[in-house]
Amino acid sequence: MTDTQSLHSLPLFPLNTVLLPEGLLSLQVFEVRYLDMARKCQQTGAPFGVVALQSGQEVRKAGSQTEQLHAEGVLAHITQLDSPQPGLLHLQCKGSQRFHIQHCWQLPHGLWVADVNMLPADSHIAVPPHLRSTAYALAQALLNVHGSDPEHAQLPTFEQMQDCAWVANRWTEMLPLPVRIKQQLMTLDSPLLRLELIADVLDQSGIAGTPSTKN
Repeated sequence: MTDTQSLHSLPLFPLNTVLLPEGLLSLQVFEVRYLDMARKCQQTGAPFGVVALQSGQEVRKAGSQTEQLHAEGVLAHITQLDSPQPGLLHLQCKGSQRFHIQHCWQLPHGLWVADVNMLPADSHIAVPPHLRSTAYALAQALLNVHGSDPEHAQLPTFEQMQDCAWVANRWTEMLPLPVRIKQQLMTLDSPLLRLELIADVLDQSGIAGTPSTKN
């Protein structure tokens, strides 16, 4: 690791899901390649990278095809690590900054590592009036999901409700969209465009009652 713009030999955790900045992720870890990685990251406070799979499986099996990874991912920081039994770890992680893989390779025991360049953090853009119903619907959806479990709740603050990136990212996590669509949304550099695309999905589904025309 040399500077804040690039990371070298970043350990990767390929998944059939997309982690987004400030998103929460729970993992059950039992493969040797990830047990060692998780313990080292926990001890040093270093992140690992979560990347979505283009093909292949999360768990390695004899004769399975080599994983193909998307080029962009998000750093994950371990916030809690529990070991309920030998050979099993439960991780609670939080996403931070997006990155682009420059070069990746596998170590002998199967762990993917990569040299990555960090992507710019999302700009703080206020939710415009024609998209506010999207933010209100998100607050209600999060309350419905987490209201009975305050310990693990991710209920929004007033500032988060006003931020295009935060609202768009939480909807991206919650909606039953294909992984490739979530990946495309995560990689968009414009938080406003990301939220507008999410609003289109919500409008079509009738979830948020977002207007089809912009005021």
